[in-house]
Amino acid sequence: MAVDQSLLEILACPKCKGEVALTQKKDGLVCNACRLIYPITDGIPVMLVEEANPLD
Repeated sequence: MAVDQSLLEILACPKCKGEVALTQKKDGLVCNACRLIYPITDGIPVMLVEEANPLD
């Protein structure tokens, strides 16, 4: 299930309030400033810092 483009445009990183972008696999949202990936579960972005994974 894909994330709606209009939702992606209004989402921001909860840690730094910066811009997030869809990963190449479309399975998460990446914040390059914080170097975190927020997962997308069942088409819903999980925008919790505690659930984010470090960007390798």
